[in-house]
Amino acid sequence: MGLLKEIINDFKAVKNRDPAFKNNIELLYAYPGVWALVFYRISNRLYKKNFKRLARFIMAINQFLTNIDIHPGATIKKNVFIDHGIGVVIGETAIVGNNVTIYQGVTLGGVSLNPGKRHPTIEDDVTIGAGAKILGDITIGKGSKIGANSVVVKDVPPYSTVVGIPGKVIKRKDYSPLGHNKLPDIEKELFEYLMDRIKVLEEAIINNDKNIIEKDEEIEKKYRDYIEALKNK
Repeated sequence: MGLLKEIINDFKAVKNRDPAFKNNIELLYAYPGVWALVFYRISNRLYKKNFKRLARFIMAINQFLTNIDIHPGATIKKNVFIDHGIGVVIGETAIVGNNVTIYQGVTLGGVSLNPGKRHPTIEDDVTIGAGAKILGDITIGKGSKIGANSVVVKDVPPYSTVVGIPGKVIKRKDYSPLGHNKLPDIEKELFEYLMDRIKVLEEAIINNDKNIIEKDEEIEKKYRDYIEALKNK
């Protein structure tokens, strides 16, 4: 695909995926993510032709203007949408597939000083919520959603939702690119589960309750059923 066509597709991605988009004039001043991709498309071409110093200089200008840090050696495919974009970091060996949506504060980073592939591979149709960190040479499967502020350090199967620190994978069957706000609160459920167990133990000690094992098993079954329901959702 030619450079101009790639840039046109980047602009079209905004129109197709941002409900706040009103007119083409807004593209000039309201979408730093688009301009970061324009700078990247140019510098990536230069980087591949071994004009690496010039490519890095162009992306340094981009970082100053947009506050988005993309290494020119990264691979970013078509129809990628960086929404808001402030604070996004994409490392040198990262691969970003088609139709990916990235929100502000996202890091596609490395965890190794060794040369070679050390950044994530993001497959097609993935949505990455604000502040999420995806670290290392791992793969985020097609159609997955990464919840806001999650930290992902392991591979994610296709069409999964990831939440928490470290990221916990919950399989799912549906796909909606803007549904990343509808995420289960596993930490809340776990906290309530632990509080229920403490309450049972306290009552057993105070009342010398001999049915503590039965009550504890009921609480545990309730939590396990909740987790199982999420997996089958």
